[in-house]
Amino acid sequence: MRVIVGTKVLMLLYSYFSSAAISDEFSSSCQLQGQFHLNGMHKAGDVVLGGLFEIHFFAVYPELSFTSEPQQPTCDGFDVLGFTQAQTMAFTIDEINRNSHLLPNVTLGYSLYDNCNQLGIGFRAALSLTSGQEEQVTLHETCVGTPPVLGIVGDDSSTRSIAISNVLGLYRVPMVSHYSTCSCLSDRKKFPSFFRTIPSDAFQVRAMIQILKHFGWTWAGLLISDNDYGLHAARSFQSDLGPSGGGCLAYTEILPWTDNPAELRRIVDVIKKSTARVVIVFAHEGHMIDLMEEVVRQNVTGLQWIASEAWTAAAVLQTPRLMPYLGGTLGIAIRRGEIPGLREFMLQIRPDLHHNNSYGNNMVRFWEYTFHCRITPPPAGWVEAGGALCTGQENLENVETEFLDTLNLRPEYNVYKAVYALAYALDDMMQCEPGRGPFSGNSCGNLKRLEPWQLIYYLEKVNFTTPFGDEVSFDENGDALPIYDIMNWQWLPDGRIKVQNVGEVKKSAFKGEELTLDEDKIFWNFESKEPPRSVCSESCPPGTRVARKKGEPECCFDCIPCSEGKINNKTDSMECTSCPEDFWSSPQRDHCVPKKIEFLSYHEPLGICLTATSLLGTFICAVVLGIFIYHRKTPIVRANNSELSFQLLFSLKLCFLCSLLFIGRPRLWTCQLRHAAFGISFVLCVSCILVKTMVVLAVFKASKPGGEASLKWFGAVQQRGTVLVLTSVQAAICVAWLVSSSPAPHKNTQYHNDKIVYECVVGSTIGFAVLLGYIGLLAILSFLLAFLARNLPDNFNEAKLITFSMLIFCAVWVAFVPAYISSPGKYADAVEVFAILASSFGLLMALFGPKCYIILLRPERNTKKAIMGRGATKS
Repeated sequence: MRVIVGTKVLMLLYSYFSSAAISDEFSSSCQLQGQFHLNGMHKAGDVVLGGLFEIHFFAVYPELSFTSEPQQPTCDGFDVLGFTQAQTMAFTIDEINRNSHLLPNVTLGYSLYDNCNQLGIGFRAALSLTSGQEEQVTLHETCVGTPPVLGIVGDDSSTRSIAISNVLGLYRVPMVSHYSTCSCLSDRKKFPSFFRTIPSDAFQVRAMIQILKHFGWTWAGLLISDNDYGLHAARSFQSDLGPSGGGCLAYTEILPWTDNPAELRRIVDVIKKSTARVVIVFAHEGHMIDLMEEVVRQNVTGLQWIASEAWTAAAVLQTPRLMPYLGGTLGIAIRRGEIPGLREFMLQIRPDLHHNNSYGNNMVRFWEYTFHCRITPPPAGWVEAGGALCTGQENLENVETEFLDTLNLRPEYNVYKAVYALAYALDDMMQCEPGRGPFSGNSCGNLKRLEPWQLIYYLEKVNFTTPFGDEVSFDENGDALPIYDIMNWQWLPDGRIKVQNVGEVKKSAFKGEELTLDEDKIFWNFESKEPPRSVCSESCPPGTRVARKKGEPECCFDCIPCSEGKINNKTDSMECTSCPEDFWSSPQRDHCVPKKIEFLSYHEPLGICLTATSLLGTFICAVVLGIFIYHRKTPIVRANNSELSFQLLFSLKLCFLCSLLFIGRPRLWTCQLRHAAFGISFVLCVSCILVKTMVVLAVFKASKPGGEASLKWFGAVQQRGTVLVLTSVQAAICVAWLVSSSPAPHKNTQYHNDKIVYECVVGSTIGFAVLLGYIGLLAILSFLLAFLARNLPDNFNEAKLITFSMLIFCAVWVAFVPAYISSPGKYADAVEVFAILASSFGLLMALFGPKCYIILLRPERNTKKAIMGRGATKS
């Protein structure tokens, strides 16, 4: 705001003093007082285009005493590149004037001024272009005609363009810059009449970020100049080079404007201590010269430099002394173009040795700079430096100068496009049909009363292609379609230095931003001849996740392995994802694998052993049953209630077989059947034993006087009925359990995280407890009755065998309960199967072992006499 207000005040003061200069002596004209004699080149035309170029490096200001008329500053330090750009504009206008298809009835002229690399001089030159520079003003002349200039090409500095555009924008004077890159100039509200043919620094920053991403450089340092050029670039880096950009800045340092050894030492020390191997410098070549002096002094090598367009082509840095440090630099460069006929135009230049005007002065300076001679008499401001006298007939083709290097045109190519953009906009305006124009009342712009703001409408719609093949148009912010060349500083084996084009980065209307690199052409200034690694932390491989380090940039992190059950199959992922329910993480934590399925299988050793034992028990029961059937008429079989023995053997066989239901993958029917079969089988078995015990007691009572009646209650029918009733009670318990809360298969993931344990949940714990309790009740009752009858007189005491068998049975099932509760997964099933088999074998061996022994091995004892104990009595 201060710049704008200050400029308004200057213009008002300028107008005031100009008007106040009217005197009585000159009643019809006035004199512009204090006119600043600017260094410029001019050519008349129907329409004049202005230009601001840096033809000299600096200005020498005289001391102001305010006791005499102030002397004007003088420009010094000839800049041949700025002069080349000015000549390019002159050539382009000459080429347009020769073109019969572009502005056929209009002759273009130019007024080109030297800004001397000073804001004040450049600002005054812009005001002179827009307000006119005639020293004599006729008061009675009608104010009609074209303005002094219709548009301005320039300036080549962002800082000067900001200041000038702030004022020109108030009057909507179009300004097309060929070299101002500050992203701030894209603000259409602040700079409504500013255009440019060079990409903004915002795109240059994105281009650099694309290079960083291409080579995997996520950790870089940034050095910037202390002006709009550097500060806005730093803001762009901080906003774009983040999580989405995939990188971080290790440090950001501002390079001092003046020679400041202490500050430069500090900055270089920061570079040395940093782990970042990539250094981005967004500054002018003057900053780099001072910085590299300190880099050489401290011998800081092993860095990959990234250059902004301001110093990518700086020949002053491309020296054998600096190449050990700057070799391999990758730089962003203005798009190179070709301008046919420019070299021939340049060769026609000759110094004006007889006319002391601004145009002649520039030519003289150029001639003296090129041929290292001097003009006689020396022009004003000449600094004696020796050398021969110039004749003005020297041949430009005989000297090597960048002035004639028309194959490497970069800012000049932007000047060429800027002039053509203004010309095409003016041409479009001149082709407007009255009544169909874009202005008020559908009017068109009139060359006789042309206003600069009218040209902006057409300038925004310009779209043409240069002879080099580049499309030129402006977006809504006044920025041209951006394109940059990627340059590489190469140090050749023969000692020569070459800046090689190795790619380009551009933005098109259809494909967006594109980076193209020819890596085979890139020279890397490292022993490995490969791109360096520049990361704060190495990438986290699959199977790990990124853990930020507190207080450090996001590119600095630790790699934490994914926890169990979680995986990550990407690099540098922030989170690990959980595996699905039936899956588990692999040992590498990079993919999910199906969880191991665990159940008591027929194929594992434990399952095979239990299955074999079950079948063995069943086989033994069948063998014993066969023995008993074969010897059913022998006394020992008949004396032990053969029917109950057969029932007991059958129930034991069922007990052995029901254990097979606990082996194999649980199914709904096996879960429902296993406990029911187990419960009913064992109740049937224990019921037979209980009835056997009761029969033994009844027979003993019947042998006493008056006890015959007791046998009536334990006949064959009563025995079968008792077994059936007792078994029916268990069957009813099983039915109620299955109906109310049936056992069902269940995938248990609680025992092991990486396994799925297939098991049968009992459904109702109460139902299971009642089932076991009923079996235990019958077993205890059988044990107590058998214990009471253990001393009954008999040579073969059945009660003792029942007591022993019940003792084994109860012991097994008492031990089963805690073992079952504490055993997880398939081992709970194994415990239950073991309990079934152990108790079944205990009953089989205790009740039928002695009998089979007598039947098979001691048949002499299988007699009624021996069983009744008579043989024993006689003996």
